[in-house]
Amino acid sequence: MIWRVRRVVTGHTPEGRSTFVMDGQAPNVVEMKSMPGLALTDLWETTRAPASNEGDADAAARPVRLEPPRSGTIVRIVEFPPDTMWRGRADAREAFDSIQAAHAPDASSSDPMMHKTNTVDYIIVLRGEIVAIMDVGETLLGPGDVLIQRGTNHSWSVRGDEPCIIAAVLVSAAPVGGAAKRGTKRAGKKPARRAARAAPGKSARKVARKAARKGPARRQRR
Repeated sequence: MIWRVRRVVTGHTPEGRSTFVMDGQAPNVVEMKSMPGLALTDLWETTRAPASNEGDADAAARPVRLEPPRSGTIVRIVEFPPDTMWRGRADAREAFDSIQAAHAPDASSSDPMMHKTNTVDYIIVLRGEIVAIMDVGETLLGPGDVLIQRGTNHSWSVRGDEPCIIAAVLVSAAPVGGAAKRGTKRAGKKPARRAARAAPGKSARKVARKAARKGPARRQRR
C-alpha cells in the first residue's frame, strides 16, 4: 500500500493576513509503470526564480513528471519498494515514460533504474534504508541522512524487506558536460571581441591627442 502524506499549505486572506489554504492528503500520486510500489507524490512546484507566492491554486495539480520546469523546483515524496517487488522484470522505458522522462534512463546500463536529470536534488531519507548507486561506488543511506545529487548518473536499491521513503527537492540546473564547455568557449570569445571593438576608439583618441599637441606649435611658427 502506497504511503500517503499530509500536506499543509499556507496563503493569505483577501485582507492579506496569513492563513492555511490546504490541509489533507497530497492528491497527486503516481506509481511508476513496470515498477510496482515505486510511487511519487508531488507536493508543490515552482516554475521560475524568484518563485511566485500569489494566489491559492494547487501548484502540484498537473501530471507528475520527473524533472521540474526550467528555473523551477519540485518537492516530492518517493516511496521505493524492496527490490524483490520489481527488479528483474522492469521495463525502464515504460517506467520513465510514465513520468514524462523517456530521455532520463541510461540505455547502456543493465540497471533499469540508472538515470540522469538536469537538476540538483536535496534528498532526505525519512524511513527505511536505501542504497544510492553511482557509476563508480555506492553507499547505504538511512533515516536522517541527506544526499546532494548533482546531475549525476544514479540508481536506487532497497535490499531489505521494508520500503524506503524519501523527501526530495529537485532544482532545475544546467546540464553537466557539453553545454557547460560550450558556454565557456563563448565566454572566452567575448573579451576578444570587446577588445577588437575598443581598439578603433583607442586609435582615434591617440590621433586626437597628437593633433592637439601639434596645433599650438604650428600657430607659434606662423
